Amino acid sequence: MKTRPLLWTAACLLLASCHAGTGTAGSDEKSGPVPAAERRAAPDLAGDSLDGKPLRLSDYRGKVVVLNAWASYCGPCRAEVPELDAAQKHLAAKGVRFLGLDADSDTAGGRAFQRDHRLAYPSFSDPSGHQMLKFPRGSVPRGVPFTVVIDARGRMAHVHPGPVTEEELRDLVLPLTHA
Repeated sequence: MKTRPLLWTAACLLLASCHAGTGTAGSDEKSGPVPAAERRAAPDLAGDSLDGKPLRLSDYRGKVVVLNAWASYCGPCRAEVPELDAAQKHLAAKGVRFLGLDADSDTAGGRAFQRDHRLAYPSFSDPSGHQMLKFPRGSVPRGVPFTVVIDARGRMAHVHPGPVTEEELRDLVLPLTHA
């Protein structure tokens, strides 16, 4: 019976890192687009994808990038997958690229999530959290999901805490494709 408190504690910790987007969960960023003159450079995330292939954010310079942080245990992350998929299909014609950032501590869970949800874009595997730590302190929420829209110059144009909809992504991304 001693395992029940341990399981309860583990479940609470997992859920605590997954938020429903009701606030910025520790982010200092204002909600809404960041004016071009005030944008911070996005960190150069580099590592392996969940498929084991090298992946580097700077390889996408010159393109608008939607970077979505997620975890397989996160209910809101699962709920937003159809929205991200629809947005990706619509925005790909505008040259927008999508990347994921898997916050799972177990890469097998991330690979299963990617396969089961048929994510059509690569995701960084970040079991140790090193990729997340590359973001400037307070620039992204502490919990997943969150989405960072990166302009063609590699700067963070918007940070969206919590789940995102296709309509929200279109509104955030389309102005950047004309800049």
